[in-house]
Amino acid sequence: MSEYTAQDYKKGQPRWCPGCGDHFFLASLHKAMAEVGVAPHQMAVISGIGCSSRLPYYVSTYAMQTIHGRAASIATGLKVANPDLTVWQVSGDGDGLAIGGNHYIHAMRRNIDLNMILLNNRIYGLTKGQYSPTSPRGFVSKSSPYGTVEDPFRPAELCFGARGKFFARAVATDAAGTVDVLKAAYFHKGAAVCEILQNCVIFNNGAYDPIYNKEGRKKNAIYVRHGEKLVFGENNEFGLVQEGFGLKVVRIGEDGVTLDDILVHDAHCEDNTLQLKLAMMDNEHGFPVALGVIRDVEGPTYDQAVAEQIEQVSAQKKYHNFAELLETNDTWEVK
Repeated sequence: MSEYTAQDYKKGQPRWCPGCGDHFFLASLHKAMAEVGVAPHQMAVISGIGCSSRLPYYVSTYAMQTIHGRAASIATGLKVANPDLTVWQVSGDGDGLAIGGNHYIHAMRRNIDLNMILLNNRIYGLTKGQYSPTSPRGFVSKSSPYGTVEDPFRPAELCFGARGKFFARAVATDAAGTVDVLKAAYFHKGAAVCEILQNCVIFNNGAYDPIYNKEGRKKNAIYVRHGEKLVFGENNEFGLVQEGFGLKVVRIGEDGVTLDDILVHDAHCEDNTLQLKLAMMDNEHGFPVALGVIRDVEGPTYDQAVAEQIEQVSAQKKYHNFAELLETNDTWEVK
């Protein structure tokens, strides 16, 4: 039982538009922090620039709002310099995947022990409604008045392509689901990416309407849990089976389909083939949106490897401080 409550991590008065998904996510983050039981002074929240990047001002931990797109690089330096800190990195889809995209993928590739939160509303909110790297093709915005002519990034695909070890997804309005993935990210050692789907009520309201309330999620989403059958629906009447190299939605009890035919989710499998297929499902193609921990496998972390390397190299050196260094190599005197 944790000795902390959500109140211990709260600070300030959040300044976001009423109804913004950031409010929902912040409440879930406070709760997750309390439930993992790490003291506020042993945590840090690092962000970039954007609406969501105001979040460090509303947590009673070490916190820093950095510059546009550089949350991952600052968080990396912090974790390597002080590996005992629990570091939460918070980025929006514009901040994290546009100007910050290069830092984002390399943090995943290096497997730095960061909790990497991507608040994805498919729009630039703070700068008043330009399309972002996750806006769908044809999206009409202030910077694309005739519709975008670009295909979007899909965060899961980026994570898997960068050899990411952990990927989870939640809807901001689903407090229980969000807390669950945040806690799983904390307990995972390495780069843990959590995509949080949320509406921007001003510039992109309704982006996730099919799954933004509980009733919609019953019909249009599937909660994936390691070791459990991939079933969904209001009464778990639907399930996922493998068809060729892809997935297929079936109704349990029809056409001879039984529960035994339904796939079991394996988040810990090194082969990410099925995990990626789950992560890429969407309602437009007749599939439910996968929520929960989709991938969670172990691997060496960058920060731990750096610490071990420094220790090994230091043990082989004849000097251990600057004064010893000056006396170790060739010396000469100038008269």
